[in-house]
Order: sequence, then structure tokens, then C-alpha cells
Amino acid sequence: MNGAAKTSNLRAVLAVPALAIFAAATLWINYQVKVNVQGRGRNAGPVQKLGNVALGEPAPNFSVLDVSNRMVSLSDYRGRKVVLLDFWATWCPPCRMEMITLDSLQKKFKSSDLEILGLDQGEATEDAERFIGKRKYDFHVLLDAGQVSAAYGVRAIPDLVLIGKDGVIQWLQVGYQEDDDKLEKKIKSEIMK
Repeated sequence: MNGAAKTSNLRAVLAVPALAIFAAATLWINYQVKVNVQGRGRNAGPVQKLGNVALGEPAPNFSVLDVSNRMVSLSDYRGRKVVLLDFWATWCPPCRMEMITLDSLQKKFKSSDLEILGLDQGEATEDAERFIGKRKYDFHVLLDAGQVSAAYGVRAIPDLVLIGKDGVIQWLQVGYQEDDDKLEKKIKSEIMK
């Protein structure tokens, strides 16, 4: 066997363990993202603090464009409406599940003092608009290029932030949570204030 043939055989022998290691690493990373980042793990649900914000603190103001290219500011709702912020992206499976909950909340509270603002995380306007339009979601979609998520300290999505009419944070939720009864009760109580 000549030198070229030995090198070729050695590459073939080394390729199998390398592929196995790559496959194992890919599975481990996928698991970590699904369980720890996307909120399917033990840490999903209501929290006292989320990044840079905490319950009982004033919500950081922001101004960003919506999918219709109109400027929307959180301060526009102060004193008038309860606001539910949802940090999401079209590629995020738990975010997609959360959208069904938000759509249901939008329908239940449509004629009340609740405003749902879905903050799409860094995607093209057309992508967010197409995603929302295809599913016929009826809440307001804003485009966050990173400034709002940075102000709030969002590190993973989906995340929910409920803000009272007074501009104070009343609910923080990390990740997707199937049972939204507690959130719905909190929204009702904030609307009644």
C-alpha cells in the first residue's frame, strides 16, 4: 500500500468517530436550547426578575416601528391601557405556541383596556408580517432590532411582560407556559384598576 492510499484509509477511519462526536454535540446543543433557552425546562413560568427589569418597577420606555412602518411608543399607552409585551421570533417553536395564547387573549379582551404588543426579534418586516397574516393574528406587531430586548434584558424567547396602566411591571414570564389562567386573572385585575 502506498502513502496516498494509507492517508485515504486513515481519513476514512477518523471520519466515523468525528461524525459521531459531531452528532452527539448537535443533539446536546439542541437539547440545551429546547430545555434551557426556549423555556420548556424547569425554569419556565412567572418570575420576579427578568434581565434588567423586575416586578413593581417602572417599565423601560421604548419607541420602535410596527410592521406598517408606524412609530409606536410604550408611553403612548400609559394611563390608558394595560400592555402585554411578547418577545418572540417566527423561527422559535415555543414562541409559535405562545402566539396561540396571545391570540386567544386578544379575542377575550378586544374591547377592553388591553394592548398586546408582539416584539419580533430582529427579523425582516416581511417575514413577521407574513407569519402574522398567514395565521390571522390580530394583535399589534412591532419590530425590535435589539434595543427593546436589550433594555429589558431579554436573553431567551418567548418572554412576556405585563405592564399596568401606571407603567409599572405587574407580571414577568420566561418561556412558554401552557396554562395561562394566572396570567389571564392578572390581566383582568389590572384592567379593573
